[in-house]
Amino acid sequence: MKLSHNGNRIDTTLGELIATISDVAFEYSADTKEAYQLARLVLVEILKTASRRGEIINRPFFQN
Repeated sequence: MKLSHNGNRIDTTLGELIATISDVAFEYSADTKEAYQLARLVLVEILKTASRRGEIINRPFFQN
């Protein structure tokens, strides 16, 4: 994960984002089911918000 120069965007992978959200959700949840539900809600909100602002950048999967 890398923070951009303007401080508003983090360069990361979806896997890293999911792992970080999950780690925090498990710290604050009473049980596994609740942790997964919390992680899901947070991830959905982050993606919806970024998508509305046009901040999700479409990059080619394979880079030469």
